[in-house]
Amino acid sequence: MSDQNKKAPAIDPPQASGRKPGAKKPSVRMRKEPVDMGHAPQKSKLRPSAPIVPPQSVAGRSLTLVVAIMSFLACLTVGAVSIVWEAADAWQNDLVREITIQIRPIEGVDMLKEIDKAVALSQEFSGVGNVHALSDEETRALLQPWLGEGLDLDTLPVPRLIQIQVDDPQALDLLQLRASLSESVLGASIDDHSVWTSRLSAMAGTVVLGGIGILVLVLASMVLSVVFATQAAMAGNKDVISVLHFVGAEDGFIAREFQRHFLVLGLFGGVSGGLCAIAGFIILDVFTRETSGYAGSDQLSALFGSVSVSVPGYLGVIGIIFLVAVLTALTSGLAVRAHLAKAD
Repeated sequence: MSDQNKKAPAIDPPQASGRKPGAKKPSVRMRKEPVDMGHAPQKSKLRPSAPIVPPQSVAGRSLTLVVAIMSFLACLTVGAVSIVWEAADAWQNDLVREITIQIRPIEGVDMLKEIDKAVALSQEFSGVGNVHALSDEETRALLQPWLGEGLDLDTLPVPRLIQIQVDDPQALDLLQLRASLSESVLGASIDDHSVWTSRLSAMAGTVVLGGIGILVLVLASMVLSVVFATQAAMAGNKDVISVLHFVGAEDGFIAREFQRHFLVLGLFGGVSGGLCAIAGFIILDVFTRETSGYAGSDQLSALFGSVSVSVPGYLGVIGIIFLVAVLTALTSGLAVRAHLAKAD
């Protein structure tokens, strides 16, 4: 058999194999890929949601300063009112627990005998503690600032005084004591300091009412500032609010966002103002103690005692801080709801 009759090996056409003549057959490599048997979801990289109101806006910083100033003034008012109220209360207690008997000199009447009768009669009443008749030296010391030194009490019609310390004001029958002294002691009269007590009560009440009025004005100014700042914040975020309305956000959600922002702002401003006020109270207390002995400090101590804020005053400062924060949040929320209601 000739070579032509031999069958040539079958060759795949290039079109069938998909590769050019003479090209090497590519080697097949199996890639080992992990099989996701649990179908675990992929971690979504979402950008954190930003607040509606920018926390570091210029308006926010300015409002924080305004709230801090208003809180400082309100805390100062509370501290001043507490100082005056406690001083007036101490004055009233001192006046109520002390009664003065005055014996006027009468011609032909033995002054010393009348003084002894008044002292003995006063000690018989219940509620009376120590009874002390001022001596000639003590009387001269009282009159020295007005009449000078070297007074001769026998040549001047100077009344004599008897100090009565009252242990129990409720048990003392002051009307009966006055009537008994008028009948038994010539030229005797009682001064129970009721006029001074009523004046002190009126003064303390006036100071408290004035402090409440100042506090209301300060808080009202702060509320108006918050309203204007809220309106400015809503005007600056008008597009964001419109988008939130478009996607179905309710007015309550938007109002809560503003409330949260202004609550933090008001709390920060209130704490700043309150701490400044407390520092001022401490500095004033230390200053009055260090300057003891000087004329101005002694006059303040004579009027108000130790010029220091007590525990109720500091509790009032803490209450003002929380009141400022709550008012700021509520005001912003109401302003937002009112604005959204008008927009709708």
